[in-house]
Amino acid sequence: MTRIALLQMTSGIDPAANARAVAEGAARAAAEGAAMLFTPEMAGLIDRDRKRAAASIVSEEADLTLAAAREAAARAGIWVALGSLALRRSGEGDGRFANRALVIGPDGEIRARYDKMHMFDVDLATGESWRESNAYAPGEALGVVEGTPVGRLGLAICYDVRFPALFEALGRRQCDAIAIPAAFTVPTGRDHWHLMQRARAVEASAFVISAAQVGRHEDGRETYGHSLVVDPWGHVLLDMGGADDGGAAGLGFAEIDPARIAAVRAQLPSLANRRAIPN
Repeated sequence: MTRIALLQMTSGIDPAANARAVAEGAARAAAEGAAMLFTPEMAGLIDRDRKRAAASIVSEEADLTLAAAREAAARAGIWVALGSLALRRSGEGDGRFANRALVIGPDGEIRARYDKMHMFDVDLATGESWRESNAYAPGEALGVVEGTPVGRLGLAICYDVRFPALFEALGRRQCDAIAIPAAFTVPTGRDHWHLMQRARAVEASAFVISAAQVGRHEDGRETYGHSLVVDPWGHVLLDMGGADDGGAAGLGFAEIDPARIAAVRAQLPSLANRRAIPN
């Protein structure tokens, strides 16, 4: 059994405060026996005022949350999956940023990167309008990292959960677990969050680990929460609660049993039975 921790956050507009929360979460997770910590999407900064936010978005080398996570990982000897950070891209001329997940080893070194592929460009019935692609450039490559405490880990971010082709690709890579960190809106979360997380776990025959943002943020938005761990059969092992039931920021823990993956794949070998679908 492998013990993991999820840090449910209410990230704000101050990167230094968010960096401290991540570092403290890593230290406490390690002290309580976790081998790996997972954080939400936009762990280092949530600010819908894009002009103000741009002043705080920097390169990997200068990012406070990434530096704090690397230092904390090395000090505590724990893996850290930073759900995502808003980062400046090097050598790109269109001015857009990256929404980037990073996986850090227990030596503090970066083991993997993944830039969110699918941009949240929607108009909700509540009147909320989001155009992520105005500020962020979509990624173009899968994120898979070997040798983590949960085995082969696939990376996705928030809105990616709605695109089965990405998870089919991660399934073909035989991922043991898939991280889907998020900052889900309350209306979409209420209707779709649990449904889609469980579906992705079942179709990939893998654990799904989804650390989430929760509650009212400094910039005025509200996020759904309900950080989840789902096993390969679709059973929810951890639900940290959310905007609808008093869930708050904090740490949650779950036990990952690697034997469960093999058992599910033997009982229901959907990955082995998969065939190419003709156009």
